Amino acid sequence: MFIGDIVGAVGRNALKQMLPKLKLKHSPHFVVVNGENAAGGRGITAAIAKEFFELGVHGITMGNHTWDQKEIFDFIDEEERLIRPANFPKGTPGRGFTVIKGKENELVLINLQGRTFLPPLDCPFEKADEILHDLGKKYQYIIVDFHAEATSEKLAMGWYLDGRVSAVVGTHTHVQTHDERILPQGTAYISDVGMVGPRDGILGMERQSVIRKFRTQLPVRFVVDEGKWHFHAVVMEFDHNGLAKKIESIRIFEEDVLFD
Repeated sequence: MFIGDIVGAVGRNALKQMLPKLKLKHSPHFVVVNGENAAGGRGITAAIAKEFFELGVHGITMGNHTWDQKEIFDFIDEEERLIRPANFPKGTPGRGFTVIKGKENELVLINLQGRTFLPPLDCPFEKADEILHDLGKKYQYIIVDFHAEATSEKLAMGWYLDGRVSAVVGTHTHVQTHDERILPQGTAYISDVGMVGPRDGILGMERQSVIRKFRTQLPVRFVVDEGKWHFHAVVMEFDHNGLAKKIESIRIFEEDVLFD
């Protein structure tokens, strides 16, 4: 189960409420979340990462807001279950991929960041090749979180890695795309998993400040919205060769749970 970008306290509360229910329903071997917006919409703290792990999350991926909380430099090198985009320049703290050990299987989790409409990091395609070459054929199950803005760049990565990894899941744009599919060589793909957080904001942010930014082009401080949440994720199933058998999107509104 891969859960979309957790946004602020509303998103964290939604995760706390929904993850036990979803684990009962789907019995996932691994649960991964994108946590780059978990702390007030920007970055993550050690306390929040600990909270996620205690809820049963196995791995946390990040993105362009990786460094927004200064304290991340205090723990990112030690916490092997939290990864940042692998195509940050050489020497950047943290790691770009990790191996998560389950009861029966091991899962390689890779984080990459796109370059279209985002900072010009190292080439994510070359970095993917480098990591997969280093891994050799030791691991069957490999999931790539491609944190990117442009759908075209995400699709390009999906096709580029088709048959070489178990899944390429897109994050960052916070809108679930519903183009989930299994590519011809067996890689599960979705352009964007979506987000977990305030439903009536704009990508999780308080909407009036975002509108003001678009109308005036003046500097505006974005804050996480409040109110009801929505929850987006995907559940994937792989065969013994690490190729996808199923990818299913999850979309839940808070009011649906209240009246369930």
